[in-house]
Amino acid sequence: MSDKTFVLTVVTPERRVFQETVNMVIVHTVDGEMGVLPGHIPLIAPLAIGPMRIKTGDDEHKAAINGGFIEVTAEQVIILSESAEMAEEIDVVRAEAARQRALARLGKKQADIDYARAQSALQRAIVRLKVAGREG
Repeated sequence: MSDKTFVLTVVTPERRVFQETVNMVIVHTVDGEMGVLPGHIPLIAPLAIGPMRIKTGDDEHKAAINGGFIEVTAEQVIILSESAEMAEEIDVVRAEAARQRALARLGKKQADIDYARAQSALQRAIVRLKVAGREG
């Protein structure tokens, strides 16, 4: 590892989604977009549902992150999330079906609809579709 790289680890309760030496990671925190380069100050921040971009040399990887936390230390960056998927892992048909279900729930005018949950499901589906290269 050089002074131009750091180890990025993305972990969910089920598995380690990603672990490599990278040059930069860009995530969406609850306060907005944040980029981390080598030498970044240590911090812990809550993550929003959103895309993550990982830069390694001339390559860029994308992932869909379902909230969680980012921890930045001098040696590494750890992302803990309830769920995370790399772009190549996303099932586009399933994500589109989830988007349609959430839109249908939000379209109902019933008192028993949990709108916050439906909004969150819609946001997750849209992010997954964007990360997979299919606009939602």
